[in-house]
Amino acid sequence: MTDKALQLPLYAKTVFFLIGFIALFAILYIAQSIIVPVIFAILIAILLHPVVSLFIRLGINRVIAIFIALILVYLLIVSFGALLFSQVSKLSESWPELVDKFTVLINQAITWASGYFDIKPQKIHEWILKTRGELINTNGAALGRTIINIGSGLVMLFLIPVYIFLILFYQPIIIDFIRKVFVNRNQIQVREIVTQTKTVVQRYLIGLVIEFVIVAVLNSTALLLLGIDYAILLGIIGALLNVIPYIGGFTAVALPMMIALVTKSTPWYALYVLGAYYFIQLIDNHYIIPKIVASKVKINALFAIIVVLAGNALWGMTGMFLSIPLLAIVKLIFDHIEPLKPWGFLLGDTMPPLLTINPILKKINQNDRNKKRRGIVNKDRPGV
Repeated sequence: MTDKALQLPLYAKTVFFLIGFIALFAILYIAQSIIVPVIFAILIAILLHPVVSLFIRLGINRVIAIFIALILVYLLIVSFGALLFSQVSKLSESWPELVDKFTVLINQAITWASGYFDIKPQKIHEWILKTRGELINTNGAALGRTIINIGSGLVMLFLIPVYIFLILFYQPIIIDFIRKVFVNRNQIQVREIVTQTKTVVQRYLIGLVIEFVIVAVLNSTALLLLGIDYAILLGIIGALLNVIPYIGGFTAVALPMMIALVTKSTPWYALYVLGAYYFIQLIDNHYIIPKIVASKVKINALFAIIVVLAGNALWGMTGMFLSIPLLAIVKLIFDHIEPLKPWGFLLGDTMPPLLTINPILKKINQNDRNKKRRGIVNKDRPGV
């Protein structure tokens, strides 16, 4: 009696897929306080693995090598935090003045809107007061959740280094476990997936850091040349938001434009800021991302946007930052498993060019040359 694989009808497979999909998202949402620190720790551990391996090859003990790598990371984070804190302190000192100027700007906008749309200014003021009251009530209700989130964030801040240390320390055991789970005929395939996944994550994260530094420098330089206040802080915030694909770039330009409207005598500076950020986005999209950030995995823009929004719905801002590297890992795994290769192809960016101009031009030139040759032959014939 031979064993036969159980064949399920299409509707049964669809039901099981939907149930599993919903269950997966429910688990990811409910257990986010456990899953998110582990994912962050895995990504950072993969990023630090070459540094630890270098220290080990130099003859340093594995435990000491991991400690040195973690200390270097913390020194970078502390330096960046100190710079950010100094810039925020300067902004907080002049915050009341900015609020007063912004209030004057809003009153001018209300006066213009009431005259242009024939609406009484009193109604606009009432609507603003009502909206502000609703926001205050909402913020008051969300204050408790914010405190809880800050507490969980501090716990995460202490847990992630522990996770990183343990993952790097037990890395050989984890790799051997992954290889032993699969049968012998899949050993080469599993080794290739593990190696390429590590390479993709390393290239992505290193490229992301380099992109952040370059965009922060470009943003800050542009704002300094335009004479915008708090240029360094706004440049860093813009570079941080730019890490979020397709969405952060639009958000990053809003804050410096508002500061330009409040602090400058003419609104033209807001347009100058918009133009400068647009030029920086062109550099980022056409040079920095393809040359520095891009890895072997190219993600479809449609699915990238969907995953970013889904990550925000699941885990908030953290999910938006984690969505693209996780999708890259999923696509890489799909590309190496035969039944899942169509899904990997769907997630990829393999769209052919919509208009192939070069072959058309070649064909037109060839037709012109043929016509000229026919004309020359006709002239050479007698009686033509």
